[in-house]
Amino acid sequence: MHKFIVAAARTLTAVATGLTVTGVVVPARPASAALSDVPSDCRVSTAAYRSDGQRLTYVYSGGETSTNAYANDILSWVPSAHQQIGASGDDTSFRSTEYAAHPTDGRLYKLSRQGELIDGNWHVTSWSTSHFAIGFANTRILASASPYLYRVAGRSLYRYTETYVDGVFTLSPPVQLASTGWDAVNTLTYERSGGTGSAAVDVLIGTKSNGELKEWRVNRATPTTITSKVLRTSGWAPFTSLSTGYCDAHPNGRPLLAITAAGTASVHFDANKTDGVGTDIKGGSLGSLGWTAKAYGQ
Repeated sequence: MHKFIVAAARTLTAVATGLTVTGVVVPARPASAALSDVPSDCRVSTAAYRSDGQRLTYVYSGGETSTNAYANDILSWVPSAHQQIGASGDDTSFRSTEYAAHPTDGRLYKLSRQGELIDGNWHVTSWSTSHFAIGFANTRILASASPYLYRVAGRSLYRYTETYVDGVFTLSPPVQLASTGWDAVNTLTYERSGGTGSAAVDVLIGTKSNGELKEWRVNRATPTTITSKVLRTSGWAPFTSLSTGYCDAHPNGRPLLAITAAGTASVHFDANKTDGVGTDIKGGSLGSLGWTAKAYGQ
């Protein structure tokens, strides 16, 4: 699973053009649920883009929420879908590579970012956007499970294979895995892979417009073979972004950060992420945090 492995895992101050609240940490505000059910060692975050192209990171960590934005971290358009595919860094610098689907030209782009901590503030010092593939019109969701990239567009689910051709990183033509029903899927993110040989699967988790929280298992060898389990039957329809994270002291568990377009967030904890059971998922609403930038499941 691709996670943002940089010093931003700590709460850092950054200054973005026209934005000075970056790095501010506020206590998570419980509404109707006991957030004590989410262990303090859990962290989950998601990328987002403001309407002016400023990239943000929304974070829930240790019972607190924060928003990070870095200087010069601005894209001239807001992706219809976004997925981080690689990152590395330390206390003073980072590198990140991401996919972004353009909202109007039908293309997939690769975004490369490099940042440094300068005088106590994070700045993006190098940024490049390169056209990567065509055929991505109407893309709503991207989910990376290297070497595969999953895409939701219209009623269909597609899978691409990341390959090297003559030393150049590229994507294979798409394989349509399903042609109906995926217009009802609001969010989708890669959770993990499991099994071996012909039984190896990619596990994806997401939410549906009927309120379900659902898990799908895509067979890697025969990807049109997809099984699924409904983890929760109701309550998840409003979310437009769903992200999974990690818990240092609870490696078998997973935190889930769900965000609505109106800026209301919820955080949950699943103590056993591999059992296919959602009745033990605890947590709930953080209330309105003002996280209204377009967020993407990670």
